Amino acid sequence: MQVGLHALGIGAGARRSVIDAVAAAAESCGFATLWSGEHVVMVDDSSSHYPYSADGRIAVPAAADWLDPMVGLSFVAAATSTIGLATGVLLLPEHNPVVVAKQAASLDRLCGGRLTLGVGVGWSREEFDALGVPFARRAARAEEYVAAMRTLWRDDVASFEGEFIHFDSVRVNPKPTRSATVPIVFGGNSDSALRRAAAHGDGWYGFNLDDLDHVTDRVGFLRAQCRESGRDLAQLRVAVALRDPRPGDVAKLAELGVDELVIVDGPPEDPSLAKEWVNALAGRWLAAA
Repeated sequence: MQVGLHALGIGAGARRSVIDAVAAAAESCGFATLWSGEHVVMVDDSSSHYPYSADGRIAVPAAADWLDPMVGLSFVAAATSTIGLATGVLLLPEHNPVVVAKQAASLDRLCGGRLTLGVGVGWSREEFDALGVPFARRAARAEEYVAAMRTLWRDDVASFEGEFIHFDSVRVNPKPTRSATVPIVFGGNSDSALRRAAAHGDGWYGFNLDDLDHVTDRVGFLRAQCRESGRDLAQLRVAVALRDPRPGDVAKLAELGVDELVIVDGPPEDPSLAKEWVNALAGRWLAAA
């Protein structure tokens, strides 16, 4: 069982000095992965339902600094040498998949093959409207974009014909470091999100799950969907973040087949306190793992 940290890219975690300090300390302590999420747009008064809280509202203030995760993780990569980097998650339907494929392969090459591309379909209609991307059928768009990106990473001269994206005889370089691919992990806790992970993903990132019973239910559903897709759950990397995790949860999560517990927390404003903050998290969670 490994432990990841979802702490960078928002608020204090969007400051260069804090990123450098937290990243170096997390790597030194033995955290497996540093995760960073995405919202291109936030609005003050959203009518969209946020699916990862009891009240349907996101806890991050609309006015908070929120880095582009690919840019933020490039600074994490420069400050470290071994710890994994992961978008948790990038809202794939909002982007051009050819550009994302280029960005992900570039970052993966520069960090020495440490990148995992966590992707989701999004929940904020206001965000899609601001970007001029249809909110409807965003899941189908995301699945097709994943197929297109894998084609670009795999083929020296790539062609793809889909409903949402098409290109003919193009070269996109560099290729990723590991066997011409970047692992793609699907986020989301719904049945449809788990079906996507089972059918198309290299893993699943469950976010803000209520408790161990919720994890048990979702991992069980994912296992069943893997069987329907002719796969085994062991082929996927499973990472989860709990709403109120406890060190005693770690053993049960491992029994369920979870590979990584992701701790979601915000770093201190003062970068000089970052090492102490990370050490405290490591003392609580890495020992349990």
